[in-house]
Amino acid sequence: MDLETIDLKKYNHIHLIGIGGISMSAIAETLKNWGYMVTGSDIARSKITDNLNSHNIATTIGHDLNNSQKADLIIYSAAISEQDPEILIAKKNNIPIVGRGEFVGYLTKMYKETICISGTHGKTTTTSMISLCFINAEKDPTIEVGAILNSIGGNYRIGNSDYFILEACEYKANFLKFFPKTEIILNIDNDHLDYYKNFDNIIKTFNEFALLLNENCLLVTNADDINCYNLKNIVKSKFISYGIDNSNADFIAKNIYYNDDGFPKFDVYKNNNFYTTVELSVAGKHNILNALACIAVCDYYQISKDIISKSLKQFTGAGRRLEFKGKLQNNVSIFDDYAHHPTEIMATANAIKNKKYNKSWVIFQPHTYSRTKLLLNDFANSLSEFDNIIIVDIYAAREENIYNISSKDLVEIINSKGKKALYIPNFDEVVSYIKNNTSENDIVITLGAGTVTEIGTMLLK
Repeated sequence: MDLETIDLKKYNHIHLIGIGGISMSAIAETLKNWGYMVTGSDIARSKITDNLNSHNIATTIGHDLNNSQKADLIIYSAAISEQDPEILIAKKNNIPIVGRGEFVGYLTKMYKETICISGTHGKTTTTSMISLCFINAEKDPTIEVGAILNSIGGNYRIGNSDYFILEACEYKANFLKFFPKTEIILNIDNDHLDYYKNFDNIIKTFNEFALLLNENCLLVTNADDINCYNLKNIVKSKFISYGIDNSNADFIAKNIYYNDDGFPKFDVYKNNNFYTTVELSVAGKHNILNALACIAVCDYYQISKDIISKSLKQFTGAGRRLEFKGKLQNNVSIFDDYAHHPTEIMATANAIKNKKYNKSWVIFQPHTYSRTKLLLNDFANSLSEFDNIIIVDIYAAREENIYNISSKDLVEIINSKGKKALYIPNFDEVVSYIKNNTSENDIVITLGAGTVTEIGTMLLK
């Protein structure tokens, strides 16, 4: 359907296929808040689907052929096939159908100040940081973020202002359907190669995203990433950069210090003049860069230095971003992290090196067969940064294993590099192994975008 001419007011019942996704659930809650009858379906039950049901958004586990033929409008997630039974029955009944990306694009047109946070890594954390600053500055933003953010009690917030703060994912180039006033491009890296095929296509797509901005808009980007910094040569918009290593950046972090928790403290310079000192309550150099992106945007929107500094200190992380889950009896700390790309894994490994602990343990679940196959050596190198390595089976997500790849292949490569890795597919066996082999003051991290997050809870129980 053509969203250029859509009049959302003429619909009453809107049905979402794949409603349990983090973005789809935010759309569902937004539409419910606006007074629509909202229903949905998803392949599996989760905390998100339970939460939707508790908010009177009827969510079916499995196919919902009843609501999909009664609805006035269907919205479907990127993971849904064109041959999905609900899609087919909607088409048969001539019900308008729109993809999640297109619909979010429609939402971005409804706000005067849509702020899109993009990049291969760090989107959720940076979106969360910016959101907290805008809330504390009483700008009353609408927010859609890709994880649970404690300060807003979920993954979305309905505001009553012109500000829409949105985590903008590059998968299948969906963000090219958006209408941003401000963009943040955090980094450009090799990912989603099942769709993009090569790195040149990824760079080209981010360039196209930046070119959505006109001269009245703003691009904020990472001067330490050459592919991001080169955008200054093609964009028509205002351009603000940040960095640690590039002295030409507009915002620079200097005098960096890490405490025993690995949390950084640093001075921020704007155009070579001292701006403020910032203390973070999240670990890692990568979060200094995320914070600089937040500072650059908030300064542009005239949020005070005091509010920015207090908000960044207040921010303790989004869900599943090196999230502390608890301790075992022998003072073994359990963390959970969403990292599912070698660059993200390396950032996590470097972040914990600033913490005080005995030995590190990583329990990694590769995410998708295509990513595992294409980045196999990079995964092996990044995981080798941990002292002890356990690999569970690949989380298939949207894919079939046409790549002839398994977690055993990753284990073999790590072992061939002289680092010991274990393949333990059963979660109960992983829990048993960790309980029997960790020592006092060790640190355990469950790593990946799939079900590996369950292991931390199992350990603590």
